[in-house]
Parts: sequence; C-alpha cells; structure tokens
Amino acid sequence: MIQRMPAKEKTQTSSDWVSTTFRVRYAETDQMGVVYYANYLIWFEIGRSEFCRQHGFEYRDMEQQDGLYIIVAEASCRYKSSAHYDDEIEVRTCLRAGRRRVLVFGYEVYRSEDHQLLAEGETTHVIVDRAGRACTLPEKYREFFAAGVKAQ
Repeated sequence: MIQRMPAKEKTQTSSDWVSTTFRVRYAETDQMGVVYYANYLIWFEIGRSEFCRQHGFEYRDMEQQDGLYIIVAEASCRYKSSAHYDDEIEVRTCLRAGRRRVLVFGYEVYRSEDHQLLAEGETTHVIVDRAGRACTLPEKYREFFAAGVKAQ
C-alpha cells in the first residue's frame, strides 16, 4: 500500500510524503526477534524507491536511459524503539532538499499497530555518471523531485 501523506509538523518540514508498509521478515531479525539495525537503511531504500515511483519515474530508467546514478554519500539513523518479527512497518519518505547535484531524503519508520516512531533518518545523495563523476541532475528529473520539496 503506497500513498502520499501530509507532513507531521512536529518532525518534518517537507509537505509531500510517500508512505509504504510491509511486515518484518524473520530474516531481518536477530535471535530475540528484534530487527537488526542495518535493516533500517534497507527500509530507507525501499521508501526512496517508492518516493521516486510516486513522483513519476523509476530509478532504473534513469540508470538505463541516461547513465546516471544516485549514490549514497551519507546516511544517518536515530533509533527510537525496537521493531520485531512480523510487525507491520510504515516507512515515510520525503525529499528535504534538492540541488543540482545533491538530493537529501528524510525518513520516519513507524510500527503501524501503535504508531510508535521506531527510527528517523536522512540520506544524502550525489548524482554521478557511469564513470562515477559528479554531474548535474537533468531538468526532466529536477521537475520530478521539485514536486516533492516544499516551496520556500
């Protein structure tokens, strides 16, 4: 289930959120049934991919058609509470900033059952070509991302 949601005023300033839900798989947990911390970064990627789809393009097409990649330059995650096997998880994703060569995404991860905030984070991305050189995001993609950033 994917839908756009308004920002939660207390935690974010971006106006356009994309939400996706899924269940915690057994393989994502440790022996105690608690989600291993690195899986939150994978969940951020799931949210980011859905954000792109909801804004009119698939990242795969950008790679194949334009030879451009959105690489992770920095990632942070603050853990608030634990997720467990079979919890239904909601990942909310927004675009906090978009510049010519850099995109910054924000994330909030909730347990759906009780709306408990489990983690929040941010990833900073640089646009590069096939050779790994930083380059400017083409105008056609800037339009997609502009729809996800709140006007100043």
